[in-house]
Amino acid sequence: MRRSFLGILAILFIALLSAVAYRTVSAARELRALTQTSGQKGPFTDYRMEKPGNVHHISATDLPQPYATRAVDNSARVASRPSNAWPQAPAGFKVELYAQNLRNPRLIRTAPNGDLFLAESGPGRILVFRGITSDGKAQTTETFASGLTRPFGIAFYPPGPDPKYVYLGNTNSVVRFAYQNGDLKARGGPETVIANIPSGNEHTGGGGHWTRDLAFSADGKKMYMAVGSRGNIADTDSDKSEYHRANILEANPDGSELRVYASGIRNPVGIAFDPSTGVLWTSVNERDDIGDDLPPDYITHVQEGGFYGWPWYYIGPNEDPRLKGKHAELKDKVIVPDVLLEPHNASLELTFYEAQQFPEKYRGSIFAAEHGSWNRSVRTGYEVVFVPLAEGKASGEYQDFLTGFVTPDGKVWGRPVGVAVAKDGSLMVTDDGSNSIWRISYASK
Repeated sequence: MRRSFLGILAILFIALLSAVAYRTVSAARELRALTQTSGQKGPFTDYRMEKPGNVHHISATDLPQPYATRAVDNSARVASRPSNAWPQAPAGFKVELYAQNLRNPRLIRTAPNGDLFLAESGPGRILVFRGITSDGKAQTTETFASGLTRPFGIAFYPPGPDPKYVYLGNTNSVVRFAYQNGDLKARGGPETVIANIPSGNEHTGGGGHWTRDLAFSADGKKMYMAVGSRGNIADTDSDKSEYHRANILEANPDGSELRVYASGIRNPVGIAFDPSTGVLWTSVNERDDIGDDLPPDYITHVQEGGFYGWPWYYIGPNEDPRLKGKHAELKDKVIVPDVLLEPHNASLELTFYEAQQFPEKYRGSIFAAEHGSWNRSVRTGYEVVFVPLAEGKASGEYQDFLTGFVTPDGKVWGRPVGVAVAKDGSLMVTDDGSNSIWRISYASK
């Protein structure tokens, strides 16, 4: 009995030593990754290579094979902003803290009169910010509506200078409030436009990707809604919970004639129309768990009837190994997106810059918020990027614009979500890491 007891103790001691050794080796590997002098791996980079003005270009031919690296859970545990940390923008720009102490600030939209409408998704409410003080703060803040179900999308209807409604995308429905320019409070209760959007549990908003962005065509005849997938990967032949998900949907403004406009888009978080061309664009979170550098997130214009691959393929005819051999007939129908971003960036909202305050190079092009990775061994994203367009077309290039939300040792303190252009031409960026809104203005040449 004594020998058996001693044997058990010996086994436990060896197991303890093995666990300590494993943790030590893992910590050493992580330390080596963080202390490399460069974050560059071919066209793929990480937060250490993010700096305002840096140019990136990933192409479909750059993709590694699935499982070239193992899948990791490197989720951000948001820390308080260090006293010496501040978002960094290109030379000539000024970054100010427009609002703070918010609760889960997500999408932000500019009303025709210049008011800023913000979705605080967690509390289920919409705030309105008006004006800018001499020190860059909001002059007035009001609660426009509350009691909503994880609101995200905000759109004014009809398009133009004199809207009559503000539409809101709950996770499980689309509602609208009567609205006139200058309203700081909702006029009565919401009218339901679309009652049932696939969303899992309608009371909690659970069941996968929950954001529901909204946009109207320039003529106001059609409404568009972004609905992300329920899961990371699914065999949609048998999994009917993905019905009307991983799509951009189209309907009339009254909610009738709902249909799929474009499909195979795993999580099209942000949608917006290019004011100069009338073309719809989207900002997309691609799938996880097949490697550090696979597949890229992306920003692209959206073709009516277009198929973008999920779940069977990604970035063109690349087959997802978890669904191997299924739907070969779709392989050559997958559209390659316009701009490939760092994989797992979590690209969220986007907006077109049409104001005059920023230099000419920014006009007519896109700003997009990158919420930041969880499925990459070294972090990427946690920034705002600039996507230059020429006559409405993208070259595939994007540039770092607003960075600095990750400390040099990898701690995350800020996570950009929404982007909007204020009435004076400054750029507003919501950050649900520090629960703030940042204002970026152009100060000088």
